[in-house]
Amino acid sequence: MASVDGAAIAGGISGLTLMERAGCAVADAVCARFDQQKAWVLCGPGNNGGDGYVTARLLKDRGWPVEVRSFGEPATQDARAASARWEGVTRSLDGGLEPGVWIDALFGAGLSRALEGWAAAAALNMAETPERVVAVDVPSGVPGDTGRPIGPAARASITVTFHAKKRAHVLEPGRSRCGDVTVADIGLGASESWVKENGPELWLSRFPWPSAATHKHARGRMVVVSGEAWSTGAARLAARAGLRIGAGLVTVLSPPEALPINAGHLEAVMLMGFETDLELEQAAKDADAAVIGPAAGVGEPTLLNVLALARTGAAMILDADAITVFRDDTEELFSRLDRDDVLTPHVGEFERLFPGLLAASPERIAAARSASERAGAVVLLKGSDTVIAAPDGRCVVNTNGSPWLATAGSGDVLAGFIGGLVAQGMESFEATCAAAWIHSEAAEMHGPGLISEDLPGLAPSVLRRLFDDR
Repeated sequence: MASVDGAAIAGGISGLTLMERAGCAVADAVCARFDQQKAWVLCGPGNNGGDGYVTARLLKDRGWPVEVRSFGEPATQDARAASARWEGVTRSLDGGLEPGVWIDALFGAGLSRALEGWAAAAALNMAETPERVVAVDVPSGVPGDTGRPIGPAARASITVTFHAKKRAHVLEPGRSRCGDVTVADIGLGASESWVKENGPELWLSRFPWPSAATHKHARGRMVVVSGEAWSTGAARLAARAGLRIGAGLVTVLSPPEALPINAGHLEAVMLMGFETDLELEQAAKDADAAVIGPAAGVGEPTLLNVLALARTGAAMILDADAITVFRDDTEELFSRLDRDDVLTPHVGEFERLFPGLLAASPERIAAARSASERAGAVVLLKGSDTVIAAPDGRCVVNTNGSPWLATAGSGDVLAGFIGGLVAQGMESFEATCAAAWIHSEAAEMHGPGLISEDLPGLAPSVLRRLFDDR
């Protein structure tokens, strides 16, 4: 954002003009959300405070009763100019905040140190009643580049940011503190980023819809490796998910003792037995995608089975036990992966493959990108703010995550969705992005009472919406 701002100013747009546009966007958001009432605009010393002075003036012009509470004198040329145009009441920020709408323009996305004094007290007050708070750029105390508060931090019901979302708007815990995020165009022009917010606009044009001439073999062949007899359900969840999302042929590859149990539960999904890793390699030789890990067991057979699948040329989707089994020999795994393979760890599994990386990274995006580069494969780091990274540096944050996915087996379904799309020829990074988004949409569609068995059956409704919007 600093470089984009600088380029706009170098191109002839004054900083004060950008500040006026930003303040107008905030005033518009306040008027759209709240009935007219007393507005308290909290202005810091920097350009975020300058945006606040503009907001105060424009709200006053629209008939709102407004008072500015300042935390220090304006310290930048543009903030001083905006302050000079404000002709209303200004008092120093001290004590508690009174009833009304509070507009948080204390500190913006560039914050690099903890709030102190009355600014910290105001942030804590705003955190207690976020429904009355509108944040300018980010809630004060939340650094824009990480979303991790470094001390007292505000919460807001609305956050108005400019040009594009920042990491704080999509990564937890910052995302939860921002409320509804509005992105205002203040005329900065186009800019590109390696990090994007997940959504159909990123991958829908390359979604593998069948044509009138398509047959089942052309829609891809996916295999899922089953666990032992007492651990078969997870593989069946993944298999059903792959079939529902469009894979033409899905087969569960099963140890002999689990064959009768799997046979009693499978219909359109096919079943084939194997005893050794060499037999698994042969059974999967024609597969386009292979899912392994759900309830596979953390032992040598799973390790050997992963290595067998790596020899087939099928794109591998490694989840759960297939990740954990390599915790003591990560380089063995990484040496067998390629850019078409996908790792889907939750935080604990991520730590087993990449010890210390998450703690050492400024945020989850940096950690996932480093992990993907190190592994040479796509990495999906699960969470309410799931991050998907590709070895070439591309990265997506999934922001439609649903709390209803906090149920056993939902990750197995996600692995199946990814495998089903990859089997149909979708590029692995885009397939993983699409699967994560569809997975969350399906969960949110169902809502309370969701169990993982529901998810594959919900996918067709989401797919219909996507098909109609293509």
